[in-house]
Amino acid sequence: MSLQTEPIGSIPRPPALLAGIADHAAGRIGHDTLDALYDDAVRDTITTFEALGSPVVTDGEQRKPSFATYPLVGLDGLAPDGAVIPFADGHTRQLPRLTAGPFRYATRSDSYLRAARRHASVPVKQSVIAPSALSLLYPQNGIHGYDREAFLDDLVDEAEADIRGALDGGAHTVQVDFTEGRLSIKLDPSKGVLDSFVALNNRVLDRFTPQERARIGVHTCPGGDQDSTHSADVDYTELLPSLFALRAGAFYVQLASEPDPERVLAAIAAHVRPDQRVFVGVTDPIDPIVETPEQVRDRVLRAAEHIPPDRLGTCDDCGFAPFGDDVSTSRDIAWAKIRARIEGTALAAEQLGA
Repeated sequence: MSLQTEPIGSIPRPPALLAGIADHAAGRIGHDTLDALYDDAVRDTITTFEALGSPVVTDGEQRKPSFATYPLVGLDGLAPDGAVIPFADGHTRQLPRLTAGPFRYATRSDSYLRAARRHASVPVKQSVIAPSALSLLYPQNGIHGYDREAFLDDLVDEAEADIRGALDGGAHTVQVDFTEGRLSIKLDPSKGVLDSFVALNNRVLDRFTPQERARIGVHTCPGGDQDSTHSADVDYTELLPSLFALRAGAFYVQLASEPDPERVLAAIAAHVRPDQRVFVGVTDPIDPIVETPEQVRDRVLRAAEHIPPDRLGTCDDCGFAPFGDDVSTSRDIAWAKIRARIEGTALAAEQLGA
């Protein structure tokens, strides 16, 4: 038998691209030069994925400023003082604040997909940000003449268009990044915020047919930025029942970095629906130690004791550089971990087939 394996998304940007981004911001190079650097990085990323034998590739999010804020590139009506996300090591990330409506995406994911597919000879996966994450752009004190319900209606329309554009553009799968799910429990232990997030995301997912939802997956992790997380201290089993209430066909579940994976796998088995596939994380992007294929194999075999192999796949716990300026993990280490995931998944598939 074979087991599906997919990357989550981001790969650390090469030094030449990072330097070019800085040079462009400082006015030392033009847009055309920067665009050529982006294209080189995408080409190299996809070429390396394919050389490692990855059956599905991504563009490594080389062109995105971050996994969360790409729809805002070029958008007016934003202020810099939005919601703050604290990480365990003390650093923070801050979202912008919406100052005027109507809300529209300025950049859609299908533009990244088109650029990636020019270089790929295997299926390309496209990640998108969950509407629940972008709902945090709306300020608590509201916007004059543009109430929250009108904003959410616009957000649902835009999120649907973003996903549909990727599906229609030929994406193998579309992955909805939902890292704020676990964080919401930390911010609101009553789970009222989590319930509102799930309901909002389902408003979008319900606009797709069952056949389309089979190509839509949801990724969850406790955040991963500069070798730190924002919600790993939240009990995973508090999230999982709500996670599988999302009406998606696949789930990409961080697991390699969990201290008690057996407990998490038991919870997954108890709540996953029969029509849903689970990709378990078998490599930890924020751990500098590279997993061996044998370690990956054993993690897959442990997961197969809880999840039927025909509904099991593997992935990385998270992207390796979800924010464009994160250089805490080298590109070489990311590729070594991806190689271990691919080879270890093949070892597990061989053993399960036997």
